[in-house]
Amino acid sequence: MLELQAINQFHGESHTLRDVTLTVPQGSCTCLMGRNGVGKTTLLKVLMGLLPVASGTIRFAGQALGGSAPERRARAGIGYVPQGREIFPQLTVEENLQIGLSAGRTRSKRIPDLVYELFPVLKQMLRRRGGDLSGGQQQQLAIGRALVLSPTLLILDEPTEGIQPNIVREIGNVILRLNREQKLTVLLVEQKIAFARRVAERFAIMDKGRAVACGEMSALDDALIDKHLRV
Repeated sequence: MLELQAINQFHGESHTLRDVTLTVPQGSCTCLMGRNGVGKTTLLKVLMGLLPVASGTIRFAGQALGGSAPERRARAGIGYVPQGREIFPQLTVEENLQIGLSAGRTRSKRIPDLVYELFPVLKQMLRRRGGDLSGGQQQQLAIGRALVLSPTLLILDEPTEGIQPNIVREIGNVILRLNREQKLTVLLVEQKIAFARRVAERFAIMDKGRAVACGEMSALDDALIDKHLRV
């Protein structure tokens, strides 16, 4: 589904990604892990074409993405929920979702029923401004906006950050349902080990701009956690 080979990226004179190689199999839920500042968000932005690549290749569904723009990647079937959500606070819930439609692969102008089925609160708050929602509701809106694209790959950057525990569980349930019932491939960045183990079947760990470990979630043992994840 998604293959990254020897990705290098620079920010000024800083070498932020160093020969990162990563594979996300079709139908999997893969969790990208690591301490703060190791390059996880940078890697996702590179995947979405928001940051340039110095060298290396990215292939999605068998096609090389090259230097394609973010909107082209969205139309190819990649849905992206950035860290911090980045909804439009002055627009209504409905308008935020409609913006997602405009970037989608289909010509449909109708919000998919699945979005409201997964997040009933959004249907109840269609006329409310995005900035008036709670943090958890904004996160649900951000995920819903990505889903209106009808993506085949959903990328989530720390979807539980700053979210109350009951919404964290709901978001976990949604990820599980999308992955297992809808067969949606998922790549997420997540710091909470318990949450990662609950929703993901595979993991990849980054440290100092490199991918240093990967495998089935059952292989994420205490030694790896102590070396690369524990603060």
